[in-house]
Amino acid sequence: MPEFDAADVQRYYDRHTDNFVSHGRGGAVGALHRAVWGPGADGANAAFRYVENQILAHLRTMPRGTDPAHVVDLGCGVGASLCYLAERVPIRGTGITLSPVQVQHAERRIQEAGLSDRVACVAGDYCALPANMPTADLAYAIESFVHGPDPARFFAECARVIRPDGLLVLCDDFRRPVSEPAATRVVERFRRGWHLNTLIHPTDLRTLAEAAGFDHLSTLDLTPHLDIGRPRDRLISTFIAMFGWLPLDGTRFGHLVGGSALQTCLAHGWIGYDLVLFRRRSPSA
Repeated sequence: MPEFDAADVQRYYDRHTDNFVSHGRGGAVGALHRAVWGPGADGANAAFRYVENQILAHLRTMPRGTDPAHVVDLGCGVGASLCYLAERVPIRGTGITLSPVQVQHAERRIQEAGLSDRVACVAGDYCALPANMPTADLAYAIESFVHGPDPARFFAECARVIRPDGLLVLCDDFRRPVSEPAATRVVERFRRGWHLNTLIHPTDLRTLAEAAGFDHLSTLDLTPHLDIGRPRDRLISTFIAMFGWLPLDGTRFGHLVGGSALQTCLAHGWIGYDLVLFRRRSPSA
């Protein structure tokens, strides 16, 4: 059984989304995920849009039909990623989030961008997608896969909605092979602080995807392009060290504990941040 069910994850984001948008580094552009200072990221906004730009590049190389491509954001946050894509290519977009608070943010953002006729974000579970959801040409999940209670169900749902030869893009944290007890403890603090259920190795990810009907196309390790050890992160780490005797994981400081643990994991190579591309296998393959 997963430690955190859908209601737990919903409460986590209902509680923190306003703060993430108001005070997070990417809040100005609606990015609830990390900045990636990869090639071409010449400023903070570009770094926060780095992953979306990789998705955009894949969209632009897909064969165009008579209808706009349908893109599904599995764990859409406040809808900023879909809006960013829809402002640059003529797609239809559907976002799924467990959090009604995020849906409210997304609806405002979509309306202000003038995209209400092409983009919608709804409350739902990506492990139980609406039966009437239109077929997707491309689906993606940015830092949301790890919250899911069952990765096999996630891939089964993706296989149900993504058309043959369609694409699935995942960008998230994945375990690296480690055996040190210290690593295990810190990874567990990260997992609990951020309400994660599916923190798995890349080989397990590919096995699950292939069993569901996806072919692995590529994995790009983005870890070297993350900004690790910023002054704010060091300040938070100091705070947690001072009050480490308190049970902070279950409090409103839990996400800070998890974030600090993640910084340690990334710095030591215990966790990696990967961009993974799959193609839905054709039935004839």
